[in-house]
Amino acid sequence: MKVTVLSENLQKKISYLNHAISSRTDLPILLNILIEAQNGILRISSTDLEIGIQTQLAAEIEEEGATTIPAKTFSELINSLPNERITLTTTDNSVTIESKKTKSSFQTIPASDYPKLYEEKGETIAKINFTDLKRDASMVVFSASTDTARPALSGILVKKEGNGFLLVGTDGYRLSLKHHVVTGSETTAKDEETIIIPARVLREVLSVRDDATDVLIHVATGSNQVMFEMGDTLLVGRLIEAEFPNYERIIPSDHNSRIFFDREELLKAVKICSIFAREAANIIKFSLKNDKMIVSSQTPSLGENTVEVEAKLTGEENEIAFNARYLLDVLSGIPQSELSLEMTGPLNPGVFKLKDDASFLHLIMPIRIQQ
Repeated sequence: MKVTVLSENLQKKISYLNHAISSRTDLPILLNILIEAQNGILRISSTDLEIGIQTQLAAEIEEEGATTIPAKTFSELINSLPNERITLTTTDNSVTIESKKTKSSFQTIPASDYPKLYEEKGETIAKINFTDLKRDASMVVFSASTDTARPALSGILVKKEGNGFLLVGTDGYRLSLKHHVVTGSETTAKDEETIIIPARVLREVLSVRDDATDVLIHVATGSNQVMFEMGDTLLVGRLIEAEFPNYERIIPSDHNSRIFFDREELLKAVKICSIFAREAANIIKFSLKNDKMIVSSQTPSLGENTVEVEAKLTGEENEIAFNARYLLDVLSGIPQSELSLEMTGPLNPGVFKLKDDASFLHLIMPIRIQQ
């Protein structure tokens, strides 16, 4: 293999591939990235067997071929080179990288030893605006559990509905639900059809830096894989085979109190109160009043603080307490400025919604506090 590329173009691709590099030293091949040169394209892949990432860039190919190279060291080298043409040449069990003034060589492992990211892409179930998907997925993915002991809770439920998809994430203490509309885009999924996508896969979709306008979503039922194709980048993950919790039964059907507020103002108040809450189980209390919401936290050994937030209440005055981290996650993860909180009492879930927009809700289980 002999390939010439611009180091600047390679640098942009390499950084994202590192997200799928394994730390398992018992499988040395997973510490490498796969490099394939064919038909004027340099294709680079990485996988840790949970997710796989494949990207490509244009290159001058004098000799086609494939090899694998240590990912971390190769990435550090490429990022250290000036913006100029570099040539990669393989000989037997090594690869040489040459620029105008530098020459480096790496030991390689044959490309034939590298695990395949996928056998086939499968059925294309949707073509969705990339920006819209990233916006809506970011409003749900933070609610999924990072603990894979309960697989369903570490995934995002994706359910086809009339004009789009329903996205649901929960870790058992909170829940996010978002209706994603795909007007003007294409979808072949059947109504009520559901899949559970690992939250980690969607987090990686959110971190993609590609100029793609649309994302193609493929599902390969034979290998139970889902793939997100975004311009030159393909992200591969394995669907979760588990029963998703019956989320509908925990969503309150009514409320006694609803209070409207500015998201940014409440976020600042929660950040202030979280300083004191750290020493007291991370508890922050909301007191709902007619024209304000009082946000407070206290620690017996430290002290207490309160912050008033302008708000408009309909219904009864009320009180409720939440975990500060959950509040910070939802208030930071929503782009809209005007929100509401609905509740029926201090021991029932609090439900955050968008003003004049029924496409989203976020539920947090309350914390019982001593009066």
